[in-house]
Amino acid sequence: MSSSNLAVLNALDNARTQWYHVTAIIIAGMGFFTDAYDLFCISTVTKLLGRIYYTHDNPSKPGKIPDNINNFVIGVALVGTLSGQLVFGWLGDKLGRKKVYGITLVMMCICAICSGLSFGRTAKSVIGTLCFFRFWLGFGIGGDYPLSATIMSEYANKKTRGAFIAAVFAMQGVGIVVAGLVTMTLSYIFLKRYPAPAFKEDWKNSTQQEGDFLWRIVLMLGALPAILTYYWRMKMPETGRYTALIEGNAKQAALDMGRVLDIEVQAEQEKLSQFKSANDYTLFSREFFKRHGLHLIGTSTTWFLLDIAFYSQNLTQKDIFPAIGLTDPAVDLSALKEVFQTSRAMFLIALLGTFPGYWFTVFFIERLGRFIIQLLGFFMMSIFMLIIGIKYDYLKHDNHILFAVFYGLTFFFANFGPNSTTFVLPAELFPTRVRSTCHAISAASGKAGAMVGAFGVQKYTLSGESGPIKRAMMILAFTNMLGFFFTFLVSETKGRSLEEISGEDGGIEANAKEIGVEMNEENRTKGWEA
Repeated sequence: MSSSNLAVLNALDNARTQWYHVTAIIIAGMGFFTDAYDLFCISTVTKLLGRIYYTHDNPSKPGKIPDNINNFVIGVALVGTLSGQLVFGWLGDKLGRKKVYGITLVMMCICAICSGLSFGRTAKSVIGTLCFFRFWLGFGIGGDYPLSATIMSEYANKKTRGAFIAAVFAMQGVGIVVAGLVTMTLSYIFLKRYPAPAFKEDWKNSTQQEGDFLWRIVLMLGALPAILTYYWRMKMPETGRYTALIEGNAKQAALDMGRVLDIEVQAEQEKLSQFKSANDYTLFSREFFKRHGLHLIGTSTTWFLLDIAFYSQNLTQKDIFPAIGLTDPAVDLSALKEVFQTSRAMFLIALLGTFPGYWFTVFFIERLGRFIIQLLGFFMMSIFMLIIGIKYDYLKHDNHILFAVFYGLTFFFANFGPNSTTFVLPAELFPTRVRSTCHAISAASGKAGAMVGAFGVQKYTLSGESGPIKRAMMILAFTNMLGFFFTFLVSETKGRSLEEISGEDGGIEANAKEIGVEMNEENRTKGWEA
């Protein structure tokens, strides 16, 4: 018996692409827009925090957050994200996708606003408050990963499912671009209103105290897109697959999906009961590991290895920008001008390198498949990082444009590659009963990799010296090649129904044979009785 024998699943798999799918992408995607904005805008303002709170009397160079505190400010949100992924991913399978979907958005709104507040004026109180709320902001962001991916995969039809999930994730690229654009625009406005001399000319007056409002406004604006989509997120019905296959309510699933897809769906409670009993195994069962153990290892390891490189790139670019000539040395700038140049460089790299890669994946994922795109991305990232590592001094001193091109291409192939596919594959490979949890485990592995990048790799770039940066690039080239080889543990999911991919439909046939009942015989008997 294939999933096509269950009318509600068949309706979802073969539904024409319509306006509801577009709204679902926007609603789920705005969560990822918020995620990316909140996680990456911090990179644009940490230098400003250093100038405001860590400039001491008569220093020889601009104030800078100490390395261990800088790593903590950036990394604490990643710790929260990892925790949130595991907790909300598990709750998504236990309580339903929709029930916990709104909680994540509320947390993101509240904590984004509170990140711009502080209990006191000292460096310790400001950084302490910021870290506390960014942990819980990350916790809410973490929940959005498995829930958005799972909801989109369970709503989509099988022909365009990969493109729809990738489109949700591509909103992360929009968020990164907007984080740079918003910070660049606001810092430009502040700079025009509050001009100041460069640090080397007058260090005491080079830090505009009004900059204390700038970083707070930038962080607080992260709440806006989440607030705008909360109402629509709450109006989304539970996914038909969860209602049918987990709750066992065929009638409600048929009603919900019939209304959403604007078609009539037949409720089949008896067939649904057989479907549930044939796939009633848990995450820690022998049956799960036999069917999906290698898949889970594959999705977790590739996401872990990818995020070491991806977050190292994003979080350390502010340190690499001066080295490649995209920004001026800090001593030649006032505090707000440094923020402006850093955010402008981040915006340009994101717009020309990061952003297109996401949408190339959306466009090509149903043509090339997830497997090929992931292999290509890992391989090309490794090549470009190896070139940067080997030729760093030449590129830094003699060819800034080529350096910027290679650096941008690593971002492009991260996103037209494993950064997108590692998000898509866990939403497709695993059965409905544990789909959200398995996606959460894979995503949490990714955030563990991000922490390796934030706490480990980033320390090589903070000094701006070429030797450590070269070593960092070599390390990242190696981790990307490992990701290339671990990709062979996952399988292609293009063009197949979720139940066919996960083996849920095959489980019914096996179950039917075990109890001595052939499905076609059963259907003939029912037809005769009728």
